[in-house]
Amino acid sequence: MIDNQTLARLDGLLATGKPRILLGIVGSPGAGKSTLSAQLLAHLGDIAVNVPMDGYHLANAELGRLGRAGRKGAPDTFDAYGYLALLRRLREPVSGETIYAPAFHREIEEPIAGEIAVPADVRVVITEGNYLLFDDTPWRGVRDLLDETWWVEVDDAQRKAQLLERHMRYGRSRQDALDWIEHTDEPNARRIQATAHRADLRVRVSLGETA
Repeated sequence: MIDNQTLARLDGLLATGKPRILLGIVGSPGAGKSTLSAQLLAHLGDIAVNVPMDGYHLANAELGRLGRAGRKGAPDTFDAYGYLALLRRLREPVSGETIYAPAFHREIEEPIAGEIAVPADVRVVITEGNYLLFDDTPWRGVRDLLDETWWVEVDDAQRKAQLLERHMRYGRSRQDALDWIEHTDEPNARRIQATAHRADLRVRVSLGETA
């Protein structure tokens, strides 16, 4: 359930009268970004679409070519410039034009192009991701394109437990999942958590599918 403070903040955004609101949901790996995004979509209905940053993961073949497969999820394993270009298009919708965005599928660990349709009359675009508040090039351009960015708060032990469950659900052994969390997720999490102070609102979510 979404708490009253968060709903009031959402109502305030809608009351601005802007034809389109871009809302960023940010947090460490496993914090619950997908859970909050799903709750917001359920509350808003047809006026909202979720366009996750994860659709801009580089393909596994390209990560292998670059020697970055073992760090998948780090800032330089995304097409950040492509994500920025999408946000600019979403920021200025054109009447009658549908924008198509990529989606990421954990069951195959690959993005799929053109899966998410964003018609011009969609009022709220939610975009969730780890690096929305980064101040490094090219990520620093993201925050300026968003109306607000909300940080998903979670107890660290709970977050790691959720990460472990997710990795195992998608095929990793327990030990492989623990190794990935220690060597990949947690170094990323420390960098992400250092950006939390830039968020406009801090939100806690209920347990569920996490990202």
